[in-house]
Formats: sequence, structure tokens, C-alpha cells
Amino acid sequence: MRPEIQANLQKINNSLQRLCLGVLLFLVAVIPAVSQAQIQPQTKPMGSEPTPEPAVPAIVAAFDKYEVVGIPEGHGMKDLDDFILSLIRDPAFSGKVNDIAVECGNSLYQPILDRYIAGEDVPFTEARKVWRNTTQPMCGMSGFFEQLFPLVRAINQKLPPGKRLRVLAGDPPIDWDQVKSSQDTAKFSDRDASIASVMEKEVLSKHRKALMLFGNFHLMHGAGVDAGNAVTIFEKDYPNRTFIITDLGNFDTGLPTLARSSFASWPVPSLARAKGTWLGALGLGQFYPPTVWTDNDCNVHDELPKNEQKPMADLVDAFLYLGPQDLRLTEPMPADIALDGDYMAESMRRMALMGMPGAGTLKEFDQSIVAGAENPVLVVPKLPDLKAYFPMIKQNCLNRKRSSIAPK
Repeated sequence: MRPEIQANLQKINNSLQRLCLGVLLFLVAVIPAVSQAQIQPQTKPMGSEPTPEPAVPAIVAAFDKYEVVGIPEGHGMKDLDDFILSLIRDPAFSGKVNDIAVECGNSLYQPILDRYIAGEDVPFTEARKVWRNTTQPMCGMSGFFEQLFPLVRAINQKLPPGKRLRVLAGDPPIDWDQVKSSQDTAKFSDRDASIASVMEKEVLSKHRKALMLFGNFHLMHGAGVDAGNAVTIFEKDYPNRTFIITDLGNFDTGLPTLARSSFASWPVPSLARAKGTWLGALGLGQFYPPTVWTDNDCNVHDELPKNEQKPMADLVDAFLYLGPQDLRLTEPMPADIALDGDYMAESMRRMALMGMPGAGTLKEFDQSIVAGAENPVLVVPKLPDLKAYFPMIKQNCLNRKRSSIAPK
């Protein structure tokens, strides 16, 4: 894998979460910084000034009104990862929340996950199949998830049985031992439907309280293509029960000085409501560039779907600020993952089956990790022209459709 990819490997998935394909693509760069993201005071849209409040107490308090609170998990962004871990460790959190639903969890292993999180004698090598064997390669390379699950297990050991947290795996139940072709992976491509099903069956129908940790584009109200993203799907039957928080994406990056930031005076970490504010009046394109998606006929598009061309306040309820946007840190890959040659080789096999660009050799992969350590600050290079990938994306979509109608 090229050195310029590795530092942002997990961040890439943010811009690709909406692909209604049989695969996700790991492209050669992450979300680009766009000049439109620089909103100076004189060009702000109409709306009041956002009011920041301490983030952890505000999120815990949101569970008094809502059954579900959604936060984008890190995807390689260390600041976001660290915040989520601090939120979960707060004693008030377990007093309000029953479940933590995660993107990086293979639902095939839910029984193993339940036993591990409950504190039973489950070897770590067995438990880690939950996050290493998902449809998303970035999950198995993430130090965040390698910490999250053991942390929740440790928290439960200090809670009475009736108050213990449960972790819910939202990814489709793929068995990689049985996957031999791209057609096999296509059967597990409808990730949003899987997430929505888990939330409906395990949380909403039981009136439990859950924290959702998923990429932004699984969480936004009324977003996604076809049936919509996970939240859009379950809000059809369970409206007004979910509070969605987003990070600031690429907004407020590329400033000449930190003092020029619109958020320079905000405490860290802060949460600010979106409704009625100039920040909430901005469009999604001010935070994230258009991403690649396919329609019902597998035609490939690289502009925002019409249902996402609306103010952010219609898509999310609040913004999370974690400090200067230009000083965000990337999450380093833990040594136990990078040095696990068998697992890394298997990950490369999976990437190839899913149509992702080849990762090269293990030696090249190791070299990229070393090179990436030179600069831990999140670098946002420009995205290359994606049109070269369109034929592959369309073919993956067609494979998925054929798989979905094939005789069982």
C-alpha cells in the first residue's frame, strides 16, 4: 500500500460509506480540503451564533429525551476516538445507556460478543473476530476498536448485572471462510439495512437507550440513496427518537492562523446545536465533498443526492468540536495488528475480492506504516479523479443485484 494512503487509511471510508455497491473502495486519498469550506464572518448565512456547551454532559443529557444518540466513530481520527472513549468511561454514561451499537462488529459473532462483553471467559483472540472479520477492512486495522470492546468489558465488571452495557454488532453476518469470489461478498453489501434491522429489533422495539457509533453517512436524517441510510430506514417506523451528532468534516481547515477560526474561543470538547444557527444553515458540501454512489440502475454518480442537498440542520442535530481542525491527529496502527502477517495477508485477500486497489506486498505495507509515523497530523490531500473507477463500481453494483435475486 502506498505511503500516502496509509496515514489516512481508515479516514477514507468516511467518503465512501454511501456506496450502494457490493464493495467499498479504498481510494488513493481521503476527503479533500475544499476552498468553499472556508466560511468567513461576512459570508456566513443567516442564523444565530452556535452556542457551545460541554460535550460529555450534553450528550448524556440527550438520552433523557431520545432513545438513540448517534456519533460518527473515528475512522482513523484519533481525537474523535479518544473523545468517544472518554464519553463511555464517564460514570453518568452507564446510568443512562443500555447498548452501544457499532459499525465495526460482525453480527455473525453476536453470541461471542455478548459473552465477552458480559465478562465471561472468552479469549481475546476469539473476541477480536467480531471487529476483524467485518465487511470493512479498516475495522480490523483500527486501534480504537481494539480498545473499545475491552473497555466496555472492564466497565461492566464494575456495574451491577442489571445495569451492564451490551454491545451490538451492526455489520452483516459475513463468514470470510466461505467467501471465495466477489459475488460472495456482494451478498453482504446492504449494510444500512443490516444496521437498521439490529436497531429496530434490539433497541427501538424494546425502548432501550443506545449509542450508535457509525460513519456519518449511516447516521444523517433523511439521507442515503434508494431506501436511505440506516437512520432514515428505521425512522420511518420510529420517528423523533434519534439525536444525531456530526463532526466538522473539512470545515474550517486551511486557515492561515488558528485565531482566524470561527471556533477559536470554543472550549474543547464542545457540542453545539444545529437548528437555527448559521452553522446549521450551511449545506453538506461545506463539510464533505460529493461522494460516489449508484442509483437503482447501477449508474454511477459523484454529486450529492438530491435528498442531501439541504441545510445541515435538516440532516443532523448537533456539531461536535474537538479542537482546531488543522491539528487533528491520525490514529496509529497498533503493532499487534501490523505484525500479524497472517491477518494482514488475509486482509489483502479480502480487499482484492471486494474490488479494492491492491495493497502491494506485506513489506511495502510495513514500509508505509513507518513512513506514516513522520507526521501524525491528519493530512488532507486532494482526491484524484474517480471516474476511472466508475466501470468497476458499476460492475460491483450489478454483481450485488444479481446476487440478491439469485435462487437461495
